[in-house]
Amino acid sequence: QVQLVESGGGLVQAGGSLRLSCTASGRTFNRYAMGWFRQAPGKQREYVATISWSRSITYYHDSVQGRFTISRDNAKNTVYLQMNSLKPEDTAVYYCAARSGSGYSDPNLWPTWGQGTQVTVSS
Repeated sequence: QVQLVESGGGLVQAGGSLRLSCTASGRTFNRYAMGWFRQAPGKQREYVATISWSRSITYYHDSVQGRFTISRDNAKNTVYLQMNSLKPEDTAVYYCAARSGSGYSDPNLWPTWGQGTQVTVSS
């Protein structure tokens, strides 16, 4: 079983950047698809980006396409989310998630979650 710990959240002005990290325990990290999701107050958790175990396949929600980049370093058991040109509507708790096999946009299909990290974008 993989355990996940996120870091890198914080307060940033609109137009700024943040990089989130998610470090996994366990020796089979490179067999898992990884995803970033977010949940704003009063809203459902939504998918942001996913990356395959081989790093060759990435998907992004339309709202972050061109601004966010997901990547992973399997040697460090870490997945990253580089967030540029941040907007106030990006404010949310960001979670990383892991699953065996392929990644999906439905958060209900991801069995393993981190504790989340808060991202706040001021206008």
